[in-house]
Amino acid sequence: MPLAALALTAGVSCGTGKNAEEGVKGRPNILLILADDLGYSDLGCYGGEVHTPNLDRLAQNGLRFSRFYNAGRSCPTRASLLTGLYPHQAGIGRMTFDDHLPGYRGTMTHNGVTIAEALKQNGYQTGMIGKWHVAETPLRTDQREWLAHQVQHEEFAPKENYPTHRGFDNFYGTIYGVVDYFDPFSLVNGEEPVKDVPTGYYSTIALSDSAVSYIGRYAKSEKPFFMYLAYHSPHWPLHALEEDIKKYEDVYKVGWKTIREARFERMKKLGIFGNQTDFLSNRQSAKEWESNPDREWDAHAMAVHAAMIDRMDQGIGKVLQELERTGELDNTLILFMSDNGCSPEVCQDYSPGENDRPDMMRDGTPIVYPRKKEAMPGPETTFASLGPEWANVANTPFRFWKAKMYEGGICSPMIAHWPAGIKAVRGSVTDEPCHIVDVMATSLELAKSNYPATYKGNKILPMQGESMVPVFKNGKRKGHTYIGFEHFNEKA
Repeated sequence: MPLAALALTAGVSCGTGKNAEEGVKGRPNILLILADDLGYSDLGCYGGEVHTPNLDRLAQNGLRFSRFYNAGRSCPTRASLLTGLYPHQAGIGRMTFDDHLPGYRGTMTHNGVTIAEALKQNGYQTGMIGKWHVAETPLRTDQREWLAHQVQHEEFAPKENYPTHRGFDNFYGTIYGVVDYFDPFSLVNGEEPVKDVPTGYYSTIALSDSAVSYIGRYAKSEKPFFMYLAYHSPHWPLHALEEDIKKYEDVYKVGWKTIREARFERMKKLGIFGNQTDFLSNRQSAKEWESNPDREWDAHAMAVHAAMIDRMDQGIGKVLQELERTGELDNTLILFMSDNGCSPEVCQDYSPGENDRPDMMRDGTPIVYPRKKEAMPGPETTFASLGPEWANVANTPFRFWKAKMYEGGICSPMIAHWPAGIKAVRGSVTDEPCHIVDVMATSLELAKSNYPATYKGNKILPMQGESMVPVFKNGKRKGHTYIGFEHFNEKA
């Protein structure tokens, strides 16, 4: 897998091109980009201080959503996104373990179809890159050694539940959820395990490079393409390249309150919530930065989080350049969103050596889970996370976070960019409530494809989403009568 040059990607123009007229008459490419545990206000175009020029440019030339909802956690959101069903209908109401209850089977049902399956049978090329996390991942007796790449098995989950069996022509990414960014567990190319990675490997770069390669290949065909690019970033562990961390090493030393207030002031200027003049919730913690004995560690942790987002944006810049180079940018609908809000998890929540959480590297070097903040985040030897104070800041102006059915958990930033098809005022913000289930309906309408009643002998559940195409046209639609949420008995 080629590695990208470790330099900030140059921007791309987002104007009209050779495919603009064709895009209105024909069928667009669809590029779905999903971030993992990204905070609502982390991006520059949503008020954040993180350097995200490529996503900001998409926002300036596209449409931002202030009320776009997910399912509150990684795998339920991904199952819902892919199928256009609510998570429980899709089979993953909780996590990727079979609870032997309807709605909690831990893998996507075959009584639903994926966007890739629906579009593939209507002439689309289909490819996926990144984090899958919608297949049951049963644990093994040698899980600890397997996580450290010291033993090998051919399947990370039953292969019939891999992306290549759910409508995707091509796949490069991971089957499990949590990864070591420098040496990911459950990495697969197609259906074959990738048993080792080159020196200097970093997940975000490899996924971006793979997306560039896929686009170059797909653009040679007359067929449109659907591509799902699911980054691991910025999900814990806090792993980033040193050169990216250095950009932010002093930024967060001012503390939680100062950063949160600055974010909200920028949000007001950007018009994210119209005439909103004060926070939508109070701070979730009474802790004060000045009396925090772990200020150095906490500031560095947030710097790593920012660096991870920065590198993701650089990779997206390379993807946009390739779309422009191939003449596909204007005729490609790009949707960028997050699977849930920023995570409040702390090291005390983890059980190293179990599930998808390694306790050592492949050479046996121990991995530190810094429960007492005894090791700085950033390198491969530590598996650290942000904690609730920074998660609350990342989700400004909301309360709570990932896995909670409050706005901080279920409301995502969402950017839609499609020069040939979006008629709403460029750079505008819509407050129209939309949900992750709407991506399927939107994709089918633009692809001029029908939602099947049966697929491969299985009766298919009715689609729950509604198309967002009217929102693209004028920022409004009739929309849902209601939308619902449930995860580990959190309900809304």
